[in-house]
Amino acid sequence: MDLDGARMRYLRAGSGRPLILLHGLFAYSFSWRYTLPALAPYANLYAPDMLGAGFSDRPPGLDHSMRGTARRVLQFADRLGLSSFDLLGTSRGGAVAMAVAAECVKENPCRLRKLVLVCPVNPYSPHGRMLAPLFATPAGAAGFRWATAHIPSLFPFFHGRLYADRSKIPPDSLEGYKAPQAIPGWVEHGLSIVQTWTADLKELETLLPKLKAVRTLLMWGDKDPAVYVSSMRELARHFSSVQTVVFPGIGHLPYEECSEEFNQELIRFLKQE
Repeated sequence: MDLDGARMRYLRAGSGRPLILLHGLFAYSFSWRYTLPALAPYANLYAPDMLGAGFSDRPPGLDHSMRGTARRVLQFADRLGLSSFDLLGTSRGGAVAMAVAAECVKENPCRLRKLVLVCPVNPYSPHGRMLAPLFATPAGAAGFRWATAHIPSLFPFFHGRLYADRSKIPPDSLEGYKAPQAIPGWVEHGLSIVQTWTADLKELETLLPKLKAVRTLLMWGDKDPAVYVSSMRELARHFSSVQTVVFPGIGHLPYEECSEEFNQELIRFLKQE
């Protein structure tokens, strides 16, 4: 799809009510390789590689802020002709999904039917709130560029840490997530996102009270090292109609580490009237 003067790749599968799936930081539609076939009988699925990520274009000067990314998600839905849809976001994509929900509430409350947040970045988990500003500094960004270029074991190390049980890492996972690194601009895309991380979290905190009426499912691994499950309770209080699922012994990527259980819970929620 042509979007904002660039080409954005997306995957489509299934039939039924539309469901848009938003990946996390340094990820892409590859994250949903177990979700798409399982959910295809129940929903019309759209999984984009957001601009700058995956195998989409990496245009210079792109607005990578949470709000800017949320606007592109709504443009994506418009281009697909989706008058209403369900929305799932994971990790940083979860923060973007909440920003999309806030836009829908403001412009057309009927447009977003249901919201699914999987280990979403949020204002109540201290981990990213402390780490992102470090990489947003010139010294931190320079160090990150150097490390990714000169320490090939760095990406496998951090990738492995996202799982609670490394024996459950799918055999294709590391190479799949590494593949887009061959396209120039991968590092700059991530660094552009952390530049607005602190401001995005502050803005998200102001948006959350507006989401009270949105039907929401929160899904988390109780061993998530990236976005702490302890933040779920504070996040959940902003929704009047919310369901929660916690997967025991699971890390930041439950759609991979316990894909069958994850898909079952997601299907159950989506089928509810």
